[in-house]
Amino acid sequence: MSFFANPNYDFVKWRWHAIALSLLVILAGAAVIMTRGLQKGVDFEGGTIVIVKFDTPKAIEQVRAAITAGVPGGGDAVVQDYGPSGSGSVMIRVRRTGQESGGELSKEAEGVMAALKKSNLGGFTVIGTEIVGPIVGEQLRRQGLLATVLALAGIMVYIALRFQLSFAVGAIAATLHDLLVCLAFLAFFRYDLTLNVIAGLLTITGYSVNDTIVIFDRVRENMRSQRRETLATIVNTAVNQTLSRTVITAGTTLLSVIALYFFGGEVLEGFAFTMLVGIISGTYSTVFIAAAIAIMFQGRKPVKGQVIPAAAPETTRKPGRRRAS
Repeated sequence: MSFFANPNYDFVKWRWHAIALSLLVILAGAAVIMTRGLQKGVDFEGGTIVIVKFDTPKAIEQVRAAITAGVPGGGDAVVQDYGPSGSGSVMIRVRRTGQESGGELSKEAEGVMAALKKSNLGGFTVIGTEIVGPIVGEQLRRQGLLATVLALAGIMVYIALRFQLSFAVGAIAATLHDLLVCLAFLAFFRYDLTLNVIAGLLTITGYSVNDTIVIFDRVRENMRSQRRETLATIVNTAVNQTLSRTVITAGTTLLSVIALYFFGGEVLEGFAFTMLVGIISGTYSTVFIAAAIAIMFQGRKPVKGQVIPAAAPETTRKPGRRRAS
């Protein structure tokens, strides 16, 4: 199946515009993170999440007022609707204030339920609780960062061995681009950084590299048939040859992620949002960023695997007498 008949778009021509756009988004995200911070979920920050369902739906402001008045540190609590609109379900997240030992782990959850009972908001049912201490949160932060670094290092080594260093640099630059763009949009839309989001980021890492390797494989094949062409021309041809495959893969994956985002519930919303941004960014970086960085890094150096025809030997005429006509 092909959406494009013999495409011949000059993607390499727009590489500087694409790099400028990416830098703009990444710098804007960095500015937001530095000024407002990147919200950490209970997985990393530590704290308690209590999900309750009221017999009759209550306004978020009423629930927040009850938590602020009845729970130590409740002024910093996050209170938001949970589940379908009008269901009466509310998620309450309170920062950890006690010690991470024994019965102290459930102290905040009990305090939240006690505050709701005293507030005369009516009957409610506790749907679920999640408790993470600060020591566990710190361990999860380290493990998430380590997993990301090891994944990037493994990808770079693999591509450097299979192709060459300039291609590996391009692939890693594109992957880092996707991770930074995802973090920027998480900051823009105030999503919490949770283990689900980390799983989405690692999934995007593999997705982006897979797309990049498909194009690099085609580049390696074209080096044999386009022996006299520059690397920029070879890369541009490879991107056009795989364009239908790239669009079909990204499109079908996006449909699944969109369904997950709208119907997967609150628990999977952060993961689905990360995947949604990452798929778009990954397709974009595969076409524009990875190839552009590889071309810039390679420069005029010969590319491994490219067959360069030997120059024809010059024929020299031996000096001699000119025959009279």
